[in-house]
Amino acid sequence: MTPDELLDVFHRRIRLPDADAIPGWKQEHVGLVHRSYVEGGEGAGFVETPRGLGTDPEAVIAQELTFFRERGLPFEWKTYAYDEPHDLGPRLLRAGLTKGDPETLILGEVDRILERPYALPSKVRLREVEGPDDYHRIGVLTDTLWGNGLERIVERLAGEARMFPDRLSVFLVEDALIGPDGPAVSAAWVRFHPGTGFASLWGGGTLPEWRQQGLYSALLVHRAGLAKDRGYEFLRVDASEDSRPILQKLGLHAVTTTTPYEWTP
Repeated sequence: MTPDELLDVFHRRIRLPDADAIPGWKQEHVGLVHRSYVEGGEGAGFVETPRGLGTDPEAVIAQELTFFRERGLPFEWKTYAYDEPHDLGPRLLRAGLTKGDPETLILGEVDRILERPYALPSKVRLREVEGPDDYHRIGVLTDTLWGNGLERIVERLAGEARMFPDRLSVFLVEDALIGPDGPAVSAAWVRFHPGTGFASLWGGGTLPEWRQQGLYSALLVHRAGLAKDRGYEFLRVDASEDSRPILQKLGLHAVTTTTPYEWTP
């Protein structure tokens, strides 16, 4: 499939029905807005508008700010380069949101990835997580790499896996000689979106001293194989500039960019 065809399938199967909302979060469609959120001490929200903002964009933006302000919840408004209106980003900035780092939406067919052989170095082991200690190790890894907080991974990711084991699989790579007594050197997970044909890939961060050894590619192909076994046709990744070239080399396509805009009470 061409990049344009892949983007069309993604828009129809994922964005319009809001099929990639985090399991367990409350979902609401209010007019043109797709909103999902969870309340509580670690609460947060997420907004998309795949059908545009209609004739009064400022009113729609103000509506969402009021909603999350009243609940004291931070939220992210996820935008895509083709969203309408074309100046959605500047409008969100004027409303008080903060622009995050853009990423590239990468899409592709599972079979293309599986055409590529891969081999892990003998000094590492790739396996599925087995319990709280593994999630803690992944939390330490991601906090070391990106400073996004230990609890965010330990609580949210482990909780999601516990509640929706058929929709999330989490993997780590560890030093084969040290095993579970050492750090996770890389980790990644895959979410399955039933009825869409899409599996989405997340994570993939690797400790600096373990990079350039094929760990990212191995995790990618491993998850693609699992998606194939479950009958999924397509893969989706929101890729940083570090991972984008690897994904394209492996046969996936850059189809558009996506930029988060964040608001914190």
